[in-house]
Amino acid sequence: MVKVGLISDSHGYIDEATLAHLEDVDEIWHAGDIGTDSVMEALPAGKTLRVVTGNIDGSEMREKYPEELVFTVEGVKVLMIHIGGKPPRYATGVKKRIKDVNPQMFICGHSHICKVEFDQELKCLYMNPGAMGNHGFHQMKTILKFDLEEGKPKNLRVVELGKRGSLKS
Repeated sequence: MVKVGLISDSHGYIDEATLAHLEDVDEIWHAGDIGTDSVMEALPAGKTLRVVTGNIDGSEMREKYPEELVFTVEGVKVLMIHIGGKPPRYATGVKKRIKDVNPQMFICGHSHICKVEFDQELKCLYMNPGAMGNHGFHQMKTILKFDLEEGKPKNLRVVELGKRGSLKS
């Protein structure tokens, strides 16, 4: 079993509450709009990191992290990008990419809206953790935590980290 913390849209911000929730995971997946190296440097040590860049990430982040990742963990094939849209209205070219890769799980960020939905047409679990940073229109900072075991996600939790703009969660 692998415990995953899924984050996105930090926009250069990470707080102690977020870090505390990431202490007990094995892997941290960041679905883009990292913002600054300070976010990545603050993450708990010893975790496997799977990170993609987003539309606000400059050349420094783009030199370190790709725009797309395809990987398999515990028998679950994952496609992760930043701008993905949502079922059934995916961003331009994304539906075709999902069909080409044929993942069991599609991860994206960008919308700042926490959403998990199984796409019946694509036979794929769509996951967007919302936004953990203070920049954007979202009201509540959120992340997702879940386990991957024997080819399936289990124990999915939405973690609310406090209102956007609050220093205390």
